Order: sequence, then C-alpha cells, then structure tokens
Amino acid sequence: MRVTIVYDNTTGQENLAADWGFSCLVEAHGKTILFDTGARADILAQNMKTLRIEPSRIDAVFISHDHWDHTGGLSAVSGIDRMNIYVPGSLQSMPDLHGLRRIAGPAKIFDEIFSTGVLKAIEHSLVIRQEEGLIVVAGCSHPGVGEILTAASAFGHPAALIGGLHGFDDFELIAGLSCICPTHCTRHIDRIAAMYPQQYVSGGAGRVLDL
Repeated sequence: MRVTIVYDNTTGQENLAADWGFSCLVEAHGKTILFDTGARADILAQNMKTLRIEPSRIDAVFISHDHWDHTGGLSAVSGIDRMNIYVPGSLQSMPDLHGLRRIAGPAKIFDEIFSTGVLKAIEHSLVIRQEEGLIVVAGCSHPGVGEILTAASAFGHPAALIGGLHGFDDFELIAGLSCICPTHCTRHIDRIAAMYPQQYVSGGAGRVLDL
C-alpha cells in the first residue's frame, strides 16, 4: 500500500505548499481514500495537481474530526457527489452531501479497511489491515494515541502510525511499531525521531510511504 502526504505544516519539495492542516492519500487493497482535506481548498487542489493526483481516482473521503484544518479543503475534491464521505457521527459543520456516512462505532469502510469508530465523541482513525500488521492513520489523535491503538487492535496488531499526534508524550506506547510518521500538530517530533531512529519517517507534503 502507499500513503502520500498531500497537505502538512512542512514540505520537502519547493513546488508544494506547506500550510497548517493535514491530508493524505491512502492507496490500499485496490481503493483510493483521501484522508482529511487540510484547511484550504486552493492549497489542497494545487498540491494534488503537482503530485499528479487525479480526483477522479478517489473512491472515498475520510474526515477524522470536525476541525477546520482537516475539513476546509473538501470543496477541492471534484466529483464528490459520486463518493462516500465518512465522518464522525457528531460532526455538525459538514453540509448534507450525497454519500455522507456518519460513523459511530467501529466500521468496515472497504475490504481490509476500517474506522476505529469515534473515540471520546470527537475523532475516528483509519485502519488498513496488511499481512505485516495494521497501518493506522490519525488526524490529530485528540482521543489519545493509546486509545487509538487500542481501538485499532480490534482488527489486528498495529504496525505503523501516521498522522498528527498533538502533545503525545507516552513514548513507550509506540515502541513496538515498525513505522512512525508524526505530522501536522505533533509537538514532540524531535523526541520521537531521537528515541526511534529506525522506525521514524519524517512527514511533510510530498512524502510517500510504501508500506
């Protein structure tokens, strides 16, 4: 499977814009999912164009939580009327679009692709099951990394964690992962990189992870 970071606070490529927010493209098991949409539609659209991501390839949109820096770019996704959009059941700001799917508990999105279910009434994470273990993609980890990994464990053994981790500092919780890519709002990126140099992968718009 492949994860391409489309929108992040940083970028390693001069032709991509960095901005506060997060979005990534997940390609797995024959499906393409846009996870979150960043803060601004113009930046999301331009970064997608630069990365040669055709909106017509997207099968579904997964919104982790109802914060502007994860939902603001949704209008950049052309053809959205043909897609399912998976959002937390408590999300209020989303217009009543065709294909809107409100998630409460753990749910199957596609074969081998799941939602953790909404945790602490705010956020759900995407889980992709691979032979090597689970790939977990988080928006901001507001419920807590421990809670997210525990919820994901209902589908198997977590192997990778990608996305925003906010103020997460219980670093022993991620010791058993084979890949850690902290992005966006993560405060302690340098500490995670220093503690887990073999597992750590830097984020930033344009980063591609083949897992």
